[in-house]
Amino acid sequence: MVNPIELGPLAGAVDRTLPRPGGPPPATPFSQILENEVRKAGEIKFSAHARQRLQSHGITLTPREHALLARGFELAAAKGAGESLFLMDRFALVVSVPNRTVITVVPKNEIDDAVFTNIDSAVVVGAQPAAEPEPMETYRLDPSWESLSAVER
Repeated sequence: MVNPIELGPLAGAVDRTLPRPGGPPPATPFSQILENEVRKAGEIKFSAHARQRLQSHGITLTPREHALLARGFELAAAKGAGESLFLMDRFALVVSVPNRTVITVVPKNEIDDAVFTNIDSAVVVGAQPAAEPEPMETYRLDPSWESLSAVER
């Protein structure tokens, strides 16, 4: 005599059914979580003190200044800086490089006779370096021709 076998769900089996409408939302894909975290890690943060200083002096960072500030963080991080003084056109900032955080802001008109302490580096943040110039023609005297001739670098 043959006994019938009843098959039930296997222990530890993965449920591969599609979510039902009205059910819990699907989990956020790992790639999206990673992308969000990387984006947040690259953001520049401002301490409450720095925000208060910006507001009290009526300073609003332009998109160009924000880009230069980000460049300053990259330059300082490449040198292993911790707390740094960034000197820009309109103001100076004391920043925490590893945390990508602006600690305080000093307008240019208040920098005279200022002493900045507890910093390990200073970065003069200016315009990005110009692109490499195009090779120019140079001239040299060709002894065989006894005249000037163009040569490329």
